[in-house]
Amino acid sequence: MLNYWWVTRPKRKLNSIPEVLSTFAEASLDQEWQGQRESHLSFEEMLEEAGLKRKGERRDQTGGGARTYKAWVMSLGLIFTQESTGKIKLTLAGEAIMNGDNPVDVLKNQVLKYQFPSSFSTGRNIDVAPRFKIHPFIFMLRLLADNRIGSLSEEELAKIVVVEAENESEKCFEYVVSHILEFRDKGNACLEADFAEKYAPSKGGGRENEPYAHLMDLANTLFNWLEYTQLAKREDGRIAILPDKQDEVDNILANPPAFVDRPQQHEYFQRKYGIDPKHRKDTRNLTGTATITAKIIAEQKVKNAFISESLRQPISAVNAKLIDKIVETTGIDEKFVEETLLKYYPKGSIGAFMTEYFEMAFKGRDEATEFEKATVNIFQDVFGFSAKHVGPIGLTPDVLVLSDSDGYSAIIDNKAYSKYTINNDHHNRMVHNYIGNLSNYYNGSYPLAFFSYIAGGFGTNINKQLQSITDETGVCGSAMNVSNMIDLIKRYDTCNYNHSTIREIFSVGRQILHSDFK
Repeated sequence: MLNYWWVTRPKRKLNSIPEVLSTFAEASLDQEWQGQRESHLSFEEMLEEAGLKRKGERRDQTGGGARTYKAWVMSLGLIFTQESTGKIKLTLAGEAIMNGDNPVDVLKNQVLKYQFPSSFSTGRNIDVAPRFKIHPFIFMLRLLADNRIGSLSEEELAKIVVVEAENESEKCFEYVVSHILEFRDKGNACLEADFAEKYAPSKGGGRENEPYAHLMDLANTLFNWLEYTQLAKREDGRIAILPDKQDEVDNILANPPAFVDRPQQHEYFQRKYGIDPKHRKDTRNLTGTATITAKIIAEQKVKNAFISESLRQPISAVNAKLIDKIVETTGIDEKFVEETLLKYYPKGSIGAFMTEYFEMAFKGRDEATEFEKATVNIFQDVFGFSAKHVGPIGLTPDVLVLSDSDGYSAIIDNKAYSKYTINNDHHNRMVHNYIGNLSNYYNGSYPLAFFSYIAGGFGTNINKQLQSITDETGVCGSAMNVSNMIDLIKRYDTCNYNHSTIREIFSVGRQILHSDFK
C-alpha cells in the first residue's frame, strides 16, 4: 500500500497524452484488453514507431510497457473498460481530445478533478492508502494561493504535502501550512524519525543513500502536471501561480470539483470522472457492438496522424499541404484522407498546438527561434496576415506582419522569459534598428501600425518602458503575455475578430490585459 499521493508517469509531462491516446485508440479501441498479449505488444511497437516510447529490447515480451501507458490514459479518465464486454471505450473527455478539442482545456479539467480515491488509485497494483480523500491539484493550488506559502519547492511538496495532506478540511490544510513553514526553517530536522521507513516506496527499498528519491520524482511529476494546466509555472526551482491566472485560480478554489463516488465501480467512476468541459453527464448508449471495418481502422489512422501533426503546428483548415502530409504518413488514399479530415476536423485544431506555444514562452534562448517561427505561423494561419520571420537578417525584430486587407505593417519581438523587461539595449534596438530602420527588412508601402512584445510574462515597469519607446518614435506599442495570446487565438474566430481588431488590441500603448478583449 502506498502511504503517499501517487500518479503513474511513463512520461512526466502530459504534452504527449493526445498522441498516446490516439495511438492507443488505433491499436486497441473497442477491443478486449485483458490478457491480449499480442494487442499489448502491437500498441507498444506503435508507441515506439511514433517516438512516444524509447525503443529497446523487451525482456519479457509481455507488453508491460504498453500496459503502463494504458494505465496513464486510464488514470486521467480518458478511457474505461466496458463491464459487459471487456472492451476499451473512450470517455467523453477522451472523445473530446480525439475530436480535436483543445487538449489543454480537456486535460486541465481532468487534472483538477483528479482525486484519491479513484478507480485507478484503489486498483490492486496501485492501492493508495485509503486515508487520502483529496483532490491533490486543488490542494496544491490552495497552498500556492495562500500568501503564507506563495510558492512551493519540490522538496516541500515531496516531504510535507504528498505525505500529510490527507483531506480538504481546514484543520488538515492549516496543519500542512504550518509544517511547510517549519520545514523552511528547520529542513529535514522537522521530519519524523521514522520518515524514510514510513513513506518508503511500495516496491524495493529505494535508491541507496537517497531515501527520498521516489518522493522527489513524484513531486517533479506533480509539478509538471500542474504546469500543463497553464495556471502555474516554475521559476528558480519553485512553482507559483502565474500572476494573470490568479483570478481564474480564485474562481476554481471558490467552486472546487465534487468528489466522484463509487470508485470501486470502474465503469461508473470512469464515465463520471471522464466528463469533458462541454458536458454535464455521459448519456451515451455504448451497449451496441459495432463491427470494426477496414474503413473505421483507416479513419483511426488518419485521426492519429492528424493529432500528431496538430501538436506541432497550428492547423486552422484542411488544405492540400495537410492532406499531402497525412497521405505521406499513413499511406492512405488522398481522397479518403481529405474526406476524413473534412468529416472530423473541418476547422482544423488550433488549440492542440497551444501547449507547445505556451512552453516556448518560458524557455529562454533554448527555443527562441522556434518561438519566433510559431508566432509567424499564428499570425499567418490563424489571423490571416502575411507574416515573415525576419529575425535572422540581423538588427531586426523577430516577426514582420502585413495586413493586405487593412493596409498596415507591424513588428513583433518574442521574448521567452517569465518576467521580461525592456532594458536600455533592447530599448535602443526597438527605437533605432527596428522602427527607425524599417526599410532594412521591409520595402513595401504599408505604414507601421504598432510594435509589440510577446513573452511568458513581464516586469512591473513594462508600461513605462513601452511608453518611452512610443514617445521617441510616435508608434504605439504593447506587450502581450502568452496566456492572453492563447486566449486571443481562441477568440479570433468565435468573436468575429479581424485585422482592425488586432490593430486596436495591439496598439493600446501598455501591457495588453484580458479586459482588452471584447
